[in-house]
Amino acid sequence: MAQMNPTVGDLEGNRDRIVDLIGRAKKLGADLVAFPEMALTGYPPEDLLLKPQFIKDNLRTFKEVQRAAKGIAAIVGFVDKDEFLYNAAAVLHNGACSYIYHKILLPNYGVFDEYRYFRPGNRYPLLTLGGVRIGVNICEDIWFSEGPTRSQARAGAELIVNINASPYHKQKGKERLRMLTERAKQNGVVISYTNTVGGQDELVFDGQSMVIDGRGRLLAMGKQFEEELLVLDLSFPDRPSRRPAEEHDFASIDTIILSGRPRPKRKPLPPRRRPRKPLMLCEEVYRALVLGTKDYLGKNGFRTSVVGLSGGVDSSLVAAVAVAALGREHVVGVFMPSQYSSDASREDACELARNLGIRILEIPIQNTFDAYLNTLRCEFAKTKQDVTEENLQARIRGNLLMALSNKFGWLVLTTGNKSEMSAGYATLYGDMAGGFAVIKDVPKTMVYDICRCINRLAGGEIIPKRVMTKAPTAELRPNQKDSDSLPEYDILDPILQAYVEDDREFREIVGMGFDRRTVERVIRLVDTSEYKRRQAPPGVKITPRGLGKDRRFPITNRYRSY
Repeated sequence: MAQMNPTVGDLEGNRDRIVDLIGRAKKLGADLVAFPEMALTGYPPEDLLLKPQFIKDNLRTFKEVQRAAKGIAAIVGFVDKDEFLYNAAAVLHNGACSYIYHKILLPNYGVFDEYRYFRPGNRYPLLTLGGVRIGVNICEDIWFSEGPTRSQARAGAELIVNINASPYHKQKGKERLRMLTERAKQNGVVISYTNTVGGQDELVFDGQSMVIDGRGRLLAMGKQFEEELLVLDLSFPDRPSRRPAEEHDFASIDTIILSGRPRPKRKPLPPRRRPRKPLMLCEEVYRALVLGTKDYLGKNGFRTSVVGLSGGVDSSLVAAVAVAALGREHVVGVFMPSQYSSDASREDACELARNLGIRILEIPIQNTFDAYLNTLRCEFAKTKQDVTEENLQARIRGNLLMALSNKFGWLVLTTGNKSEMSAGYATLYGDMAGGFAVIKDVPKTMVYDICRCINRLAGGEIIPKRVMTKAPTAELRPNQKDSDSLPEYDILDPILQAYVEDDREFREIVGMGFDRRTVERVIRLVDTSEYKRRQAPPGVKITPRGLGKDRRFPITNRYRSY
């Protein structure tokens, strides 16, 4: 099982990685090696699939992979084409393509859009390799009990090889394990589930490939958030007679004999260690943020990031993630004080920079702010100071960070969390200005959990203690606190989860025990801030319902549920 990290559109690079892994698997004596869904093109290629030249180049490169599969069978994900396009899995054997399977169940929800590009298949392969009968299918095909796995098992499959590009959200691994255990026991088959790993725009793929036997026992599990060639010996000593298949099950089964006899006995692999325990939730999310940030910068050609450090918890977490992803020498912090910035904020920003070992710049904004106010003096005459002056400060800071980005090629990492982005507690072209929004899908309450996790993993204080205990504030006016504009986060976050992630109705949320006016206010903030979120940079998806592709609400919208 080749748990690899492809790059979308890097056909030659992905080809070379696949060929290398085929060679490594062959050297280890494997009969079969399985690669992730669309490993050749990367997933999801989105509207690259509408470019005829991309499809041609994908098919040409596929032929080069095919020639490398000698002395071993390989299942490789790519894009097939006749009159239509197909999400496909090729069965390669001895330098030839023995079969091409077309994905049958195409997901078209959340981040998935496969019906936009692909036609579903309608044929089920049943391969025989070394005397073992094998069914092949792709990702969504295995999630449904009535899907291809059942038809292949009824036709005699002993092993199901399922290849995937299954995106991460928190505790997705537990969902997969429950589903695969159920599917293996239902059908009495061994299931090999190969998943991709790596970051692609706002998606992260977490790997965690696994093998489950026909009794539902977990035999092996790949690493989370890391590439791995997972090698396992499988034996099929007990071959129970299959339940007689219904006529319609056989109607679309294609039987392919690759090799009828088992290979001569060879030295078995050393016994595997017990499957590793899943990561704790806070560490799992932290590692997803690190991998998503690392691959977003690396795959887009950026080496260094710049983070505006406020002395607060959000920017502290973003800086810590950036250091883990890129290395301390590739992260620059910038503290931009105004007349409202406290000495504690400066001290905490500097302490964080020392703990992380990063360079920190201090660029005061007071003179620039005064110049803005002087320029607007006539227009603002006879008006009171309000949020306009607060937003000016945020926009000055955004301008300074973008100037550093332009001058030195650093990518600006924004620091807004999901609670703020949901409620619109963010400034367009200010703290929202940047190239990647690392924690845009992390609720504020979880930000604190991850910071504590970072300190625990480090065995010491990386995020300063005071950062996690002081009241959150934007410091854009005297004595400002976030709670002046928003409900307390331990109240706000459950309401946001109910409304944004769980699609609960207004009355349901009030029925959960929340104050009616508070719920109405939060929903109004979410609904009227869609135009801001539409202009935000991408960021790592870590919840089942992120604020990117997962949630597509019209900006112009008069519907109100309260």
